[in-house]
Amino acid sequence: MHGTNTRTTPGATTGTKSGAPGAEPGTENGTTRAETGARRRPPGTKARTRAAAWAALAASAALVLTACGSDDKEPSKGTDGPGTSAGPAVTLPRLDGEKLEVAAVWTGPEQANFTKVLKEFEQRTGATVTFVPAQDPIVTFLGSKIAGGAPPDVALLPQVGALVSAVKNKWAQPVGAEAQAQLDKNYSSGWKTLGAVDGTQYGVYYKAANKSLIWYNAKAFEAAGVTPPKTWKDLLTAADTLSASGTPAVSVAGADGWTLTDWFENVYLSQAGPEKYDQLAKHQIKWTDDSVKQALTSLAELFGRKDFLAGGPSGALSTEFPKSVTQTFTGGDRPAAAMVFEGDFVAVNIAQTEAKVGKDALVFPFPSVGAKAPVVSGGDVAVALKPSKGAQALLTFLASTDAARVHAQQGGFLSPNKSLDLSSYPNDIQRDMAKALIAAGDDFRFDMSDQAPAAFGGTPGAGEWKALQDFLANPSDIAGAQAKLEADAAKAYGN
Repeated sequence: MHGTNTRTTPGATTGTKSGAPGAEPGTENGTTRAETGARRRPPGTKARTRAAAWAALAASAALVLTACGSDDKEPSKGTDGPGTSAGPAVTLPRLDGEKLEVAAVWTGPEQANFTKVLKEFEQRTGATVTFVPAQDPIVTFLGSKIAGGAPPDVALLPQVGALVSAVKNKWAQPVGAEAQAQLDKNYSSGWKTLGAVDGTQYGVYYKAANKSLIWYNAKAFEAAGVTPPKTWKDLLTAADTLSASGTPAVSVAGADGWTLTDWFENVYLSQAGPEKYDQLAKHQIKWTDDSVKQALTSLAELFGRKDFLAGGPSGALSTEFPKSVTQTFTGGDRPAAAMVFEGDFVAVNIAQTEAKVGKDALVFPFPSVGAKAPVVSGGDVAVALKPSKGAQALLTFLASTDAARVHAQQGGFLSPNKSLDLSSYPNDIQRDMAKALIAAGDDFRFDMSDQAPAAFGGTPGAGEWKALQDFLANPSDIAGAQAKLEADAAKAYGN
């Protein structure tokens, strides 16, 4: 996403409340990195086509500015919206008495919302489904489960390396004919390619994310007299004005290293461009490259100002993602910070405050650092780990508009399912984000860290996550950060 990356809560069947917001201690200490996931670039994509799609996607993302506060417009609709008088969009088998386990690194409200999807599956099939909270790195978690003879039936994987590893280790089962039919009906070839390894379809990209958004406290902006910035320079100017007004500009979730990779990726994509982005994602250029230096220098303009960060660098490094959101939208016009960066899934955490999305909590696209504003995507892919009828039925359901509709109605969720009726989303902000995602077709950039080996791009306290946390603590040491990033990358990539 990002996928999810911190602590987890105890597992529970979908009929319990253990996954509901506030039901378990520590719920706010973990969250979905929904947006994370990863891909290989779809074959045959032309650079100029990608550039045009990026421009269209960025323009579509800008619609959220005009959508805020208005839910009165008739939304655009997909081609096969579920829940209509025609009934369910997909037929599922009866699975009475069958018990399934589904593992993911989702916790708190994200887990609670997903269990509503699983509950719908239970009601329609007669199966009993238990959600199993996983830990990062998920490959290690699944490996221990499989070694112990108790793999989950289905896992949702937030990194491309995890999918490849699952196939390489012979854990993953190819999708069945029914799931493939839903994929062919509802997904663009680019999203299908993401779930394939060596030409064989193994996964269903169930959840996607737009990871190029900055959410802001409307009252704090109004009190300081600032407006949403469109460029990095404007963002720094707004940050200075907000700081002078007594409200730190940005709440940074530095305790969760994955958020820092997302900061870097957006700056790097906009400043260095998509071709360099692809090269760095594959480690075809080194992290000591001057383009990386430029991106870190830009980030240091923000991270290097203690007054810009809620709690300063030390406060940021001790702030986990859920808190970074909730502290931005509590306190009226004097919150802990005026802005928080992350994807569409931020709405899930805003819902845990009294702030209302579209009124108190507004959003703007990540500002352009270079010629164009960036748009980074992520996602979670569902993979069957057992050759069972139930596992394949669940993949079929997750590839359908029926499952996507249930989750979309909860908010904080985007589906790459192009057939989903956009009226399923709860507000215009979510609808416009979804519209932008679908409008991108096969031409989009995926989260860079999730394309990397997990040892570099997906492990807490190691690799890129740790190097960028060290950089946040000392933004003046750009050369040191580059050297550490390159050393860790070379080791992980083997080159």
